[in-house]
Amino acid sequence: MKIILFFSFLSVSIAGIAQNTWSDNVAQIVYDKCSQCHHTGGVGPFPLMTYAQTSPMASAIQAAISSNAMPPWPPNNNFQQYSHDRSLSTAEKSALLDWIATGTPEGVAANTPPPPVYSGGVLLGAGDLEVQIPTYMSKALANGDDYACFAMPSGLTQDRVIRAVEIIPGNREIVHHALIYIDPSGNSLTDTIGGDCGAPNSADAKLVMGYTPGSSPLTLPAANPLKLGMTMLANSQIYFAMHYPAGSYGEYDSTRVIFHFYPPGETGIREVITEPVLQKWNMVIPPNQMTPVSAQYPPGTTGLPVDISILSVFPHMHLLGKTIKAFAIQPNLDTLKLIDIPSWDFHWQDFYFFKNIQKAEQGSILKATGTYDNTATNPNNPSSPPVTVYAGLNTTDEMFLVYAHYMLYQAGDETYNLDSLMNLSTNSIMEASQSESLFSVYPNPFSNGVNIYSPKLKSGDVLSIYIYDMQGKIVRKLMQNSAITANEFLIEWDGNSDSGENVESGLYYMSINRNGEFSNHRMVKQ
Repeated sequence: MKIILFFSFLSVSIAGIAQNTWSDNVAQIVYDKCSQCHHTGGVGPFPLMTYAQTSPMASAIQAAISSNAMPPWPPNNNFQQYSHDRSLSTAEKSALLDWIATGTPEGVAANTPPPPVYSGGVLLGAGDLEVQIPTYMSKALANGDDYACFAMPSGLTQDRVIRAVEIIPGNREIVHHALIYIDPSGNSLTDTIGGDCGAPNSADAKLVMGYTPGSSPLTLPAANPLKLGMTMLANSQIYFAMHYPAGSYGEYDSTRVIFHFYPPGETGIREVITEPVLQKWNMVIPPNQMTPVSAQYPPGTTGLPVDISILSVFPHMHLLGKTIKAFAIQPNLDTLKLIDIPSWDFHWQDFYFFKNIQKAEQGSILKATGTYDNTATNPNNPSSPPVTVYAGLNTTDEMFLVYAHYMLYQAGDETYNLDSLMNLSTNSIMEASQSESLFSVYPNPFSNGVNIYSPKLKSGDVLSIYIYDMQGKIVRKLMQNSAITANEFLIEWDGNSDSGENVESGLYYMSINRNGEFSNHRMVKQ
């Protein structure tokens, strides 16, 4: 889950009155924007969790920030605003570059904020359906990546409606990205032979979600006034398109995906459709030149037959991609901006959910434009010398697609804040999966303190409440064999350990013994 923090930074004067230091502000920026990949066991090539780990990498960090290569956030934020933005703000970038320019001072080590915890655990719980690929050994040598695809049976015996999806990498050090499709036809095939499988062979397979390091589970709004879902038909296949980076040869992975469904018979759910709304399959990309390409929907001049509400976009190209932009021309000729990626990077792609739902009016024409760089100067060109490339499913072929989550428009859709509604849905799933309904935990996620409440206990009940971290280490004993004196119970955990230290960001368990009956709740410390 993304943590959004706001900082104010002081400029460094010539006299050195104020200075950016690791402990005062730089550490928190690195935690928030870098550590999701750059931690021990993460996909980043080196950890950036401590001053000792980060300061020697100053030159590499400076180059990555100055070139906008890191943190990986391809969209142009001046074009549109999205949920879960990983980009550095101007102030954050200035603080990091200034810190490097002034010699990477540490500041007072004791003031360094606690780093986040990366346990590799499941955030949303067991869910209703879990599908896992067989254990697979990466074939990615030092000079090339490995792209493998797995078609797995769902075992689903009746149609169900998805409300949330969580992808759990089996080996976070080598899973660069995972794309999850649902194929109702069951015609998709596993392909782990050539190392270049980029997509399903079945045209019926629909992309549902993608994983990249640092991404969050997909949780659709699931309560009034906005209840959304995606139908999975019985006997569908779950298709994994996996990317393992160069140098990961010999490492093993067994990624899984967990689906959370609405209860059978749930009413009032609006169907979300996931489709490549813009696509082009008759491409010819000659060698040794830049080639423009475009697509539109509908193909004529009449425009969309109905109003639609667009939740997200997922642009997709392969290794020759250079730029891609998607937008809509509304009937009044206004431009509805969807996404602009001025420097395409095949290794960093995702569903980008809008902060607010975007309305495309009836009569609008959806458009996408892009360019391909099939020259010898393109470092990602898989062919040397360059050769003519056509549209296809393998990574050495090319694609031009823009997927979207969308639905039929209803009045007021454009006023909904997806950031807020998806976070509420995440919290409700976490609470619903708890084993004991007598207790509620709020706010969750929390920053400064979390309340543990029940109005249904009995005077004389004996409680023990312990807080554990993801590794099973005890953090805090809130109560131990204590008898309560009232039916209504409320206690607060201030986020401190038994030693009085503020605990790190991450996932924690509240374990409860009530009169010999055990239960637990998950809590997220931001």
